[in-house]
Formats: sequence, C-alpha cells, structure tokens
Amino acid sequence: MISDDGQQLGIFITKEAIRLAQDKGLDLIEIVPTATPPVCKVMDFGKYRYEISKKEKIQKKHQHTTQVKEIRFHPNTDTHDFEFKVRHSREFLEQGHKVKATVVFKGREITYQAIGREVLDRFTERISDIAKLEQDAKLEGRQLVAIFVADKTKKRAPETSKK
Repeated sequence: MISDDGQQLGIFITKEAIRLAQDKGLDLIEIVPTATPPVCKVMDFGKYRYEISKKEKIQKKHQHTTQVKEIRFHPNTDTHDFEFKVRHSREFLEQGHKVKATVVFKGREITYQAIGREVLDRFTERISDIAKLEQDAKLEGRQLVAIFVADKTKKRAPETSKK
C-alpha cells in the first residue's frame, strides 16, 4: 500500500487498507492488480482519472501516423505535369509520408503497359535520391502501382529546376 504523499506503508489486509483510506477521506485505488501482493494507493479517484487522461493525451500527441499519398499518372502524362507531380511527391516524402505512384490505363491504353512502366521507371529515377522502392510495380486491374517510402539513409539533394 502506498500513501497519498507517495510513501510506502507496507502490506495490509484489504479491510484494514480500506478503513485507513476512509479515515483520510480518500479512496483506495488498485494500481497494479497483477503484482503479488497487488499494489494499492490511497488517493482521490477523480484525481487519479485526471492523471491517466493527461498521460493518454501526451502519448497521443507524440504519436505519428504515416499516411499514403497517391500520385496518379497516365501513359501519356505531359512532361510539365510529370515534373509537377514529382515535386509534390518529394514534398510528401520529406514530410515522412509514403507515396503510391499509380499509372491509370483508360480504355485501350491497357495494351501499352510498357509505356506505363517507363513512366514509373522515370518517376523512380527522379525520386531515388530521397526514396526507396517499398513495393515494386505491379498491375492491379487497370492500374500499375508502385509504393515508395522515404529513405532516411540517403541525404536529400536539392531539387534542380530546369529553366
């Protein structure tokens, strides 16, 4: 049993521990029920719940969820559009997100899968300095999909603009 000021009081019988807590006008809270004997603390239950919620908020604040950002291409994507999408992908990767590069085939474009693979190869080449391929390009229905993740071991080279 632990007192309300943090001192260890020793091992008590349950009834005696509850009586001591009631004499002080506080609650007996079981902190570690799996321990032998269980660890209990004398304190206000409302205060205990508040401390737990505060700890949970701090843990939630320090969590970071990785999002998957999708960049979509077509086999006939223009060079300007391609460069624009590469810049956005680089930003996403620098922020720590994964990038899902997708080449979408419409209608009869599906017969030109080689062109779609070339687009993904060019994309891979353009972001290879800051990213690594997590999932190789594979055909899913009418879409050719590859997933990239930021590579922490590679140093980021500044994007060179072509003007």
